[in-house]
Amino acid sequence: MSNIASVLKEEIARLVRRQLRGETESLKKASSRYRTDIAALKRRIDALEKQIARLEKMVSKKAAPIADGESETKLRFKPQGVRAQRTRLGLSAPEMGALVGVSAQTIYNWEAGTSRPRNEQLAVIATVRKMGKREVKARLDQMRAE
Repeated sequence: MSNIASVLKEEIARLVRRQLRGETESLKKASSRYRTDIAALKRRIDALEKQIARLEKMVSKKAAPIADGESETKLRFKPQGVRAQRTRLGLSAPEMGALVGVSAQTIYNWEAGTSRPRNEQLAVIATVRKMGKREVKARLDQMRAE
């Protein structure tokens, strides 16, 4: 009797192992497939991040010359224009210099024609040219408050 019981017990254990092996095999395959997909996605993310960095470098390198080219063609400078602008807005040379970000002496040199503003300064002068008296006064008050 004990022999039959042990044979029956072994047969049940074998059948259970076989059934579990079949079920776990599909889980192992799915897990392996998921790991492969995750690794492929990680490689793709790395490649895309490198491409983004490369494109950002290209954009920053190309953006500066384009801005300079536009400012040279669209913005022109006349010493009399700076003086006329300053008198139109009722500004002193130090106030105009504060708006543009230069010294009063630089403003006098521009007006005398002994020096020229840089491209960045030309862009700031162009923005000041578009302002009115009230806006200029407000900006100067804001600069003084800071």
